[in-house]
Amino acid sequence: MAKALLGYVGGSDPRLLAEMRRLQKRVQDLESELARIQDENDALNAAAQHQESLLDSIDIDVPQAEPALT
Repeated sequence: MAKALLGYVGGSDPRLLAEMRRLQKRVQDLESELARIQDENDALNAAAQHQESLLDSIDIDVPQAEPALT
């Protein structure tokens, strides 16, 4: 019945199967790259927050700069 719904009788087209495998591999590669980039982004965000907290923890009393007289 499935073959009748697809409109042909016979085995699957090898080119179609090869294309499907290629696309599945591409999706897997893209998912892996996305996970890697998300991990890298998380690490960068953590480093930025750490740096910001370090800067906030430095309590140096810096006098305000005065405008230059022109």
